[in-house]
Formats: sequence, structure tokens, C-alpha cells
Amino acid sequence: MSRSIFSMIQKLTSNVRSCNMAQTAFLQKAALEERCILVDEFDRPIGNASKRDCHRINNNGTIPLHRAFSVFLFNKDNDLLLQKRSPWKVTFPGHYTNSCCSHPLAEIPGETLEDDAIGIRRAAQRRLNYELGIPLSEIQLSDFFYLSRIHYFSSGDGIWGEHEIDYILFLQKDHITIDPNPDEVLPEIKQTLMIYDNGSSNYLIILSKDLELDHQLS
Repeated sequence: MSRSIFSMIQKLTSNVRSCNMAQTAFLQKAALEERCILVDEFDRPIGNASKRDCHRINNNGTIPLHRAFSVFLFNKDNDLLLQKRSPWKVTFPGHYTNSCCSHPLAEIPGETLEDDAIGIRRAAQRRLNYELGIPLSEIQLSDFFYLSRIHYFSSGDGIWGEHEIDYILFLQKDHITIDPNPDEVLPEIKQTLMIYDNGSSNYLIILSKDLELDHQLS
């Protein structure tokens, strides 16, 4: 291959990569305008606010308390699927975390419903489809096992953090279709029971200790 053709291919590849990065940054910025459900310490709804305002640390160190969920997807051998977060995420970019974690949204009909955590289940089904590409037809709302809620706080990097009433959902499935969304998840996905301090989100470490899951810290 001639030097000029090789140089042209390199330039084209670089341009495509730059366009993809710009698109990802745009999508992540747009996602910060989604409306999270604000709650009090008893998980009673008190309003809504943008995802941006729900994760940006205020000058006094506080973060608005809001509703969230975390899905732990196991196969029949009890292996846990971990994802590696996109480097464009404002909280814990590039870190390993549980299978899927996000928020029910105030602007989506049905995701504010509370009986049997049905709104949370709907949000989890939606995000598993968006982040991991799992078809909606492969996971039914009844497949989710609602385990508990936890009150979770992390100061993150000092600029962006977390303060959530987090619903813990377990899901056990085999033979599902996974096609990760590169805007949300890096291609590297782990299926493991080993959870590590180095490179894992604070949330994953705290939760694994609180629930006394089998794990090994290094």
C-alpha cells in the first residue's frame, strides 16, 4: 500500500472516530436533561429534576435524593454480567459496574407507578434494551425479582456524584441477545462473580459488601 493511500485511510478513520465521539458526547449531554424522580428519605415522591441537577454536587456538598435502580443479571450458572461504563458518563466513567443501573423517568408514562415496583421494572426493561441491546421481548416485567431498596450516597469525583434510593433487581436468564450500545457501554463486558476495588464503581463495591455477595477484593 502506498504511503499516500495509507495516510488517506488513517485520516478517514480518524474523522470517523471523531464523529462517533462527538455523537456520543452529544447523546450523553442530552441524557442529562432527562427528568429524575425526586424523593424524600422514605422514598415518597416530592417532585422531579434533571439528571444533571441530580448528579452535580452542590457547593454545600449535597446532591438531590432521587429514585434509581440497579439490575444484576445472572445466567443459570449464577455468573453475574458486569458492564464497563462509557468514558463519556459523568459518574464513574470507564469503571466496571453491575449489569445495568439507571433511573425511572418522570416524563415516561408508567415509570412513576409504585405498586409492586412496576414503574421501576418498566424502566429497567427499557434501559436493558437501550444499554445492552436486549430485545424487549426477551425480558418480561415478571422476570425481575425485586430484592430491596438502599439509600446510597457517593461523592464521586467531587464534581459529579450519586444520591439515590436504589431499587435492587435480580434477573436470571440464559440465551439472551446482547448488543451493547457503545454510547453507554464499552465493548468489554465481563461475566464473573469476582468484584474488584480497582476500577470498579464505589456503588458496586458498597453494594457487594452490604448484600454479602460472594466476592474477592484485591
